[in-house]
Parts: sequence; structure tokens; C-alpha cells
Amino acid sequence: MITTRLPLPGPGPTPDRPHSYGPGTPHTPLRPSWACRADGEPWPCAHARLALKAEYDRNLAALTIYLAGLMYEAMRDLYHLNPHDGPGPQQMYRRFLGWSPFRRPIFERPE
Repeated sequence: MITTRLPLPGPGPTPDRPHSYGPGTPHTPLRPSWACRADGEPWPCAHARLALKAEYDRNLAALTIYLAGLMYEAMRDLYHLNPHDGPGPQQMYRRFLGWSPFRRPIFERPE
């Protein structure tokens, strides 16, 4: 039997990276606002990006997959908090995947 209802997705990856390598607060996201726990910047902040690139240095494809899963979770959280003024898909792509090693340019319509 074919239905048009899809099951609700389960919880995505847990944002537990990058790991903390010192006594300070780790640069992990604070949900549901997706701000960095350490500096309050939108996550992934510059420190988190650097740490993630170092942590996933030998497996950059895994970094992209991890970030794509977190982007989905962030979109769900941020749109739930503010469905009318939340960040757009292009902003979320640039924030989570635009800086990663395996990225594609966003399609822009010709004018």
C-alpha cells in the first residue's frame, strides 16, 4: 500500500564535537539556539571550525556528513523557535557546510 505520509525522523547526531582539549569550555553548540557555549557566536564558530578540521583531518568526508546532520538539527530547532524570521536555507548552508572541504556552490539564478 502506498501512502503519502512519511515517518517522522528520529533524533539526529549529538553535537558533541569538537572535543575539548583543555580546562576551558568546549566550543560545542548550545541547543536550541545553536550558539557556541564558549564564546556565544553562531555555531560553528571560528574556533570550532578549526578544531573540527583538525579532528577530522584524515576523514574529511565524515566531517561533511557530521555537519550536514547537525545542519538539519539546527534548522529544525531554529525554525521551531522562530518560524517567521529564522535563517534561510542558504544562510544555514553557508554556516554549516559552506566552509567545509567538500562543498558545492549554491545555485544562483541568472538575472
